[in-house]
Amino acid sequence: MSGSFNKEQYHVLVIGGSAGSFPSVSRILEHLPNDYRLPVVMCLHRLRDKREGFKEALEIKSKMPVCEPNDKDLILPAHVYIAPANYHLLIETPHFFALATTELVQYSRPSIDVLFESAADALKSNVLAVLLSGANRDGALGMKRIHVKGGYTVVQDPATCSMNTMPQAALDLTPVDRILDLDRIIEFLIDLH
Repeated sequence: MSGSFNKEQYHVLVIGGSAGSFPSVSRILEHLPNDYRLPVVMCLHRLRDKREGFKEALEIKSKMPVCEPNDKDLILPAHVYIAPANYHLLIETPHFFALATTELVQYSRPSIDVLFESAADALKSNVLAVLLSGANRDGALGMKRIHVKGGYTVVQDPATCSMNTMPQAALDLTPVDRILDLDRIIEFLIDLH
């Protein structure tokens, strides 16, 4: 870490991804320690009617517990939370989740924008966001909100993504803090520990 970056400032890590992001998320979780100091909250586009297998596949890679939170669940460090199928996942206050079945956003529920925007509103400058590979524009508005509220934004280098539409949409909309390939993202996140 260099410059004025203060890793102690961040209280939650939010990660968004869609097409092509699952292998990247698996690699990230494989490298984060079991006592990682931040909660890791992920919104990954998934089939709305398929409830099984997604969490279980991530549990195989993760050293931390992986769960799909319920409405009003407490947000704990050293846990991985994934948005449940067909629900928007929101950070309602700095300490609690909310679930919603409101309309699709960017054709998606769960929506990355919904998670990122709610995190920015609840935690202001204490949010660190990572946006990975994806085939639509979901996440771009959320990254902008996090940037405006003083959070820290990291986008996977579009040249290294299997689907670059999502990270490029964020870059077109917002001056992000870092553009990194996956290996550098992993190093960056480990350094936050």
